[in-house]
Amino acid sequence: MKKILKTLVAGLLIVGLAACSSKPATTDPTATPEAGATADKTVLKISATLDPHAKILEFAKPILEEKGITLEITVLDDYYIFNKALNDGEVDANYFQHLPFFNGEVEANGYKIVNAGGIHIEPFGFYSKTIKSVDELKDGATVIISNSVADHGRILSILEKAGVITLKDGADALNATVEDIVDNPKNLKFQEVKPELLTTVFEQGEGDLVAINGNYAIQAGLNPTKDAVILEQADATNPYVNIVAVKEGNENNPAIKTLIEVLKSDEVKQFILDTYSDGSVIPAE
Repeated sequence: MKKILKTLVAGLLIVGLAACSSKPATTDPTATPEAGATADKTVLKISATLDPHAKILEFAKPILEEKGITLEITVLDDYYIFNKALNDGEVDANYFQHLPFFNGEVEANGYKIVNAGGIHIEPFGFYSKTIKSVDELKDGATVIISNSVADHGRILSILEKAGVITLKDGADALNATVEDIVDNPKNLKFQEVKPELLTTVFEQGEGDLVAINGNYAIQAGLNPTKDAVILEQADATNPYVNIVAVKEGNENNPAIKTLIEVLKSDEVKQFILDTYSDGSVIPAE
């Protein structure tokens, strides 16, 4: 556990420095360009997690450059810094979160930010150092999950579809909590950690199952379709689509609209399909 705490402290320091050093960009086409920008160029500052979000943005970068938009990408890893930085005007957009997480953040914090468009989906997986199939789960096994409440319904819904637990009527991927479990034949115990620590506890062999979101699994070198003991069945209609978020009122900004158009273009969709041919990332419709 000491190793986990050290990782957390180090990560927060790095992320804090990155967030504090960021300055708001000019997305208003009528405003005076920033230093380093030209009259016919618009600079968009966007924060993202490393993989797949920043990789997708890097692919889109030269396409946007041809359209007069310079994309400046800041990589962060703490989910709870992104939306505050966006709300505070430190960046023009962020690209890291699925829609339920976004909605929860807005409701909890009163952020004046909006969904500018859904780009892709990352199937959630359960990983283990001790078992190869869900049938090997022992009585009283520990399942380590994200402490993000927005993930709980999704995680529990996957476990229910795998036949591990049963949720009460009306509890689903968007609203279920641990309290909604009505049948738990394996007497599973649930332990929560910060999302960015899930791969760390997995590598350290903690827990019998660790539920890891797609982007963190990818960064840790895991192949969801090959390495996951349980993998979410996902398609482009999945409610957990990953979105680009912007400040309220900027969703109709020409530069933001161009960014979304490029990220939803056939060229970027093909890049996603080719790069993540294992199905760990799929384009949204």
